[in-house]
Amino acid sequence: MNGVLPDTALRRMIADGAIAAETPIGEGQIQPASLDLRLGGHAWRLRASFLAGRGQSVASRLADFEMHRMDLSQGAVLEKGCVYLVPLMERVALPPGVEAVANAKSSTGRLDLLTRLVTDDGTEFDRLPEGYDGPLYAEICPRSFSVLVRPGMRLSQMRLRQGQAVLDDAGLAALHATDPLVDGTPLIDAGLGFSVDLRPAEGDLVGYRARPHSGVIDLDRIGAYDARDFWDELRTSEGRLILDPGAFYILVSREAVAIPPDYAAEMSPYLAMVGEFRVHYAGFFDPGFGHGSAGRGARGVLEVRCHEAPFALEHGQVVGRLVYERMAARPERLYGAGIASNYQGQGLKLAKQFR
Repeated sequence: MNGVLPDTALRRMIADGAIAAETPIGEGQIQPASLDLRLGGHAWRLRASFLAGRGQSVASRLADFEMHRMDLSQGAVLEKGCVYLVPLMERVALPPGVEAVANAKSSTGRLDLLTRLVTDDGTEFDRLPEGYDGPLYAEICPRSFSVLVRPGMRLSQMRLRQGQAVLDDAGLAALHATDPLVDGTPLIDAGLGFSVDLRPAEGDLVGYRARPHSGVIDLDRIGAYDARDFWDELRTSEGRLILDPGAFYILVSREAVAIPPDYAAEMSPYLAMVGEFRVHYAGFFDPGFGHGSAGRGARGVLEVRCHEAPFALEHGQVVGRLVYERMAARPERLYGAGIASNYQGQGLKLAKQFR
């Protein structure tokens, strides 16, 4: 059956060697509809981001871009504003008919770590064509905070799919009629529309803006950092924010979203019609997110970066699209059910490193 491959299929591919690793893949890496990817033991500091290009390997292009190599075994700081390339522990040999897409994990996006998958023969980021057989690399560009990383850290995830299973607008409307996807009237137009909440039901806190010149964040330290040292609170009673060029914001969607068990979803990285800002680095929503007893609707956290000009963002403005896909089969475990899920039932919430 066409669709996104569930955890059971990922386990079979690992057992068959289609997904392999220098260090055995742990059960904790296997999510309901994706596989967490781990950093390897070293990194290269690059003078520029690059793609290998058709017919060329990443290794063969490194001499053109490498500045120096860094050992990660004792931990190393990836500095804000720099570009790094890290070999991942996993490699893949995709069978015919199966392709893959990668995306940053939730905490990675909420820290403004632009993290993209790079491959041999690659002509675009975060995409693996069917039949790809080779190594995987993570390009990491810290934008707001310098971060301390170590081998084995999981900053990105990979989703595998077979065939075409994206729901069109008619399919989305039919699904919403039988299993509501949002807590109100859905905006369905080339996906499920997401709008921004700037009029909270309680209080006037609507988001956070990353503070410049903050300290280093050790990604392994959960709940270790005082949010006030890294973020400024954003408050408004007017239902409007003026976004500053180059600044990074954490906001929240107005809609509480649910992903039924037989579906997965992906947030489009940006909405071209909006133009002035990018929304959401971390785009995967697993089956069961905000659904049933595990969630009953969860709002999407919006990772927003403004581009060239100050931009007035208004309450209820549509800022993104959520694209739903069928699963090839229902996962054994759903998001938030027996899995360490930091963001189930979330509202406006920073990355798990902050308290």
